[in-house]
Amino acid sequence: MQAGAPGQGAVDSPGAAEAAGGESERVRLYDFRRPNRISKERMRALEAMYSLVAKSVESWLSGRVRGQVELELLSVEQNTFGEFVASLTTPCSSFVYEVRESGGQLAVIDFGQDFAFYLIDRLLGGTGESTTYPRSLTPLERMVVRLVADRVAKHLQEVWEDHVPLGLTLSRFESIPDMLQIANREDPVLTATIEVRTGGPKSLLTLCVPFPVLEKYFTGSASQRLQIGRGTEGERAADRKRIEQALRATELEVVARLPTFEIPVRRVMELRPGTVLETGLPSDCPIEVLVGGRVQFEAQPGRTGSSLALRITGIVLPETNGKSEHANLNPNL
Repeated sequence: MQAGAPGQGAVDSPGAAEAAGGESERVRLYDFRRPNRISKERMRALEAMYSLVAKSVESWLSGRVRGQVELELLSVEQNTFGEFVASLTTPCSSFVYEVRESGGQLAVIDFGQDFAFYLIDRLLGGTGESTTYPRSLTPLERMVVRLVADRVAKHLQEVWEDHVPLGLTLSRFESIPDMLQIANREDPVLTATIEVRTGGPKSLLTLCVPFPVLEKYFTGSASQRLQIGRGTEGERAADRKRIEQALRATELEVVARLPTFEIPVRRVMELRPGTVLETGLPSDCPIEVLVGGRVQFEAQPGRTGSSLALRITGIVLPETNGKSEHANLNPNL
């Protein structure tokens, strides 16, 4: 052995070589069977995109279930399809979508069982109490949850629109993970895991898209990419304009409601179609206007032609010291 050449022990034990040489060397594990295709810059962009999906679905869903629903992105990861399948429960509630003009590629939107049964209960007029059954969804229950799945698919298409047009169309529903078979077990997929909090047990919403569908994005050949703060002044102005157009095109749910009032339980039990419910509120009581599930304005009801309308009279400012502040609008300004 030549002088200065590392021995077999040093090769087998990098830590020993580090101690012997007195130099700090970082050893990184690398899986040659599954190379990482996501750079740190891409990962930050993906996390921002899928966080937007979570908040958009949360905003839409809050008005539908008439309750507090919180969605928070937990992770965006590169996995194999086999790992994704292994992470699902049995039975599962997975909606399989076909990606347009992709050669038959499929994507999956999976609802955790707690989340799925919560949606069924609330959308059918229930109380939202935590009740999960150890069975797959019935055809009627699938139709209910599909309403939410289609909305998730819509928002997923919107965030990818500037990079890779997805064009998702529902293909089928699967309740057995091993029957998904949208790719080979070793094929790479992009998996986004979103935590769902509804006041009961936490659940998950998982989005899975095969890597071949997103190849243009990861190889850098996407036709449109937003690069904030880079390029010439004209390019940055074009970026700002495109972002502004995307924001203005974003849909938000606006809800008008009466302020909260209380009535006896016996009165609730007497309610029937045609019953006039006395609220005890004054006739000029302001209407609360919710945008994205949060109170943003006060208004007075009215009519424009044959349509109901609202006249905004005040802005509800963010809470300060636990109290909401109100700013009145002068109609003469």
